[in-house]
Amino acid sequence: MRGVVFDGKQTEVVDDLEVREPGAGEVLVTISAAGLCHSDLSVVDGTIPFPVPVVLGHEGAGVVEAVGAGVAHVGPGDHVALSTLANCGACAECDRGWPTMCRRAIGRPGQPFTRGGRSVYQFASNSAFAERTVVRAVQAVRIPKDIPMPAAALIGCGVLTGVGAVLNRAKVDRGDRVLVIGTGGVGLNVIQGARIAGALRIVAVDANPEKEAAARRFGATDFLTSTEGVRDLLPTGVDHAFECVGRVELIRQAVDLLDRHGQAILLGVPPAGAEASFVVSSMYLDKSILGCRYGSSRPQRDIALYAELYREGRLLLDELVTETYPVEEFERAAADAEAGKVARAVLTF
Repeated sequence: MRGVVFDGKQTEVVDDLEVREPGAGEVLVTISAAGLCHSDLSVVDGTIPFPVPVVLGHEGAGVVEAVGAGVAHVGPGDHVALSTLANCGACAECDRGWPTMCRRAIGRPGQPFTRGGRSVYQFASNSAFAERTVVRAVQAVRIPKDIPMPAAALIGCGVLTGVGAVLNRAKVDRGDRVLVIGTGGVGLNVIQGARIAGALRIVAVDANPEKEAAARRFGATDFLTSTEGVRDLLPTGVDHAFECVGRVELIRQAVDLLDRHGQAILLGVPPAGAEASFVVSSMYLDKSILGCRYGSSRPQRDIALYAELYREGRLLLDELVTETYPVEEFERAAADAEAGKVARAVLTF
């Protein structure tokens, strides 16, 4: 079968990949569409260290082909969106409703694939850039069959991360003032999450002025090409500042633009080991800096919620899909994503 494999030096679309059958508590999914996220590209450029060879992709949707013993919530023929959380459901963190913090899932990549007799790693417990993949049952969330697969695919990462950061982690409230730095796939979802939450002002910042139309369509009330003008719009600062790029200087700017009791939420991924600084005394007005993993999501709950919000017209998904590419055109899709030409490039099988 086809898949996108990174061997530590180059990325290649191969056609001789194999995947094992699902075991107990697992689901075999035929992938229909998968979004190309910057986290995939971060594996390739080394920003996210990961063992190789690895099948990339972690934002996908497809059709259940088979299930292992003990799986009852989905069955063959069901349409599903996939999360990256292979959480165990039994540890203290899972029991407290924190599946993103599951200690039995993080940092333990599996190897359900083989190529030429050699084991191949699975990225983010998912590997959606393959025609078929095996995931833990908890990762497969049934969705209505009337949701287009390219749109459904994006729920599993970009939407969970961006909208989830707003609703679950920051808990943006009605009337709040929100700053969003970076309007790529995650940033646009932060913007629409803030709109759904009832934020009064949503200031989007992106160095590319061509992104203004999309930012406003998703809910931005203001658009700037740098953070220098934020204080002109909101002299006392913002209640929530989301950094969605992963640059330490932008993290500092997010912190500096907070009003009293404000919070900076870090969503971008800087290089491993990167350090950011801030003026300590500025934090004593009840300000906070919050890390956020995967939108602090609970996928079985949140994916179903976002699917319904989409069907009601309140959550934009189709508008995130800038262009679809057959999987064989992975390199072109990656180049367009790196150049900022797309909100989300979606690979199809």
